Amino acid sequence: MKIVEGSKAPKREETGGIFTGTVEMKPLIEREDGSEYRAAVVTFPPGVRNHFHAHTNDQILYVVRGRGIVATEEEERVVNVGDIILFPAGESHWHGATEDSEFSHLYVVNRDSKTSY
Repeated sequence: MKIVEGSKAPKREETGGIFTGTVEMKPLIEREDGSEYRAAVVTFPPGVRNHFHAHTNDQILYVVRGRGIVATEEEERVVNVGDIILFPAGESHWHGATEDSEFSHLYVVNRDSKTSY
């Protein structure tokens, strides 16, 4: 068993690449933990999002704070605390904060999933 206390998990900032601004990344489960999954909490400041991208495996998001937007090439939706989003493998999508709210989500993906954008 592994327990990660969210308040004690290491944080790092990520800028550029897939993101339109700077986000806070808090990894909880990483490849080297031996799990089948990776998980992290990502916090987007208001108006920041990521670019359209896709994963080679399904991605699950669980909204933990604020209000965000999730989008595919066909649809854009506002999501709130407690909402769960499933992006199937290969589906082009983006997610991020609304203009007036910070947005944090927990993501879970297969440890070997690759992201293209």
